[in-house]
Amino acid sequence: MKKNIDASKVTMTELILPNDTNILGNLLGGRLMHWIDIAGAMSASRHSNKVVATIEVDNLQFKNPVKMGEILIIQAKLTWVGRTSMEVMVESFAENVQSGEKILANRSYVIYVALDDDGKPVPVPELELNTESERLENMRAEERRKVRLMRLEKE
Repeated sequence: MKKNIDASKVTMTELILPNDTNILGNLLGGRLMHWIDIAGAMSASRHSNKVVATIEVDNLQFKNPVKMGEILIIQAKLTWVGRTSMEVMVESFAENVQSGEKILANRSYVIYVALDDDGKPVPVPELELNTESERLENMRAEERRKVRLMRLEKE
C-alpha cells in the first residue's frame, strides 16, 4: 500500500509568549526543537498509523529568529520512507502579526521509526510521489540517508 505526502501533512501554530523566549526576546531553540519533534511525530504517525519514536535529528538549521509576539507556523511532511523508518521535513515560519510578513525561521529533517504495541519496529506504507518537487526532495532524502549510514559505519 502507498500513501501520498498530503495525507501526512501537519500544520501547528503557536503564539510566541514571554515564557517561550530568551533574554533577547527570541524564541528559545529548545522550545522550537520540542515543537518540531511534536509536529514531525504527528506527520510520521499519520503516515504509518502507528506510534513513532524519534531516532535522529538529521539537520537543524536556525535561519532567522522568531520574536516574542510573532506567530510561529510549523509545517511537517514526509520526504522519504524505508521499511520501518520515515524522514520528515519540518519547516518553521515566523509571521509578523502587524505586517503579515512570513519568513523561514527553521528547516529540519527528523527521522522516526514506527512501533507496534510491544515497542518493536513495524513496516510502514510506501510513499507515493506525485510531483517533481516531491521526487526531488525524496532523492535528496536518499542522499541524506546515505550520509547517515556512512556516519554510523564509522562509529
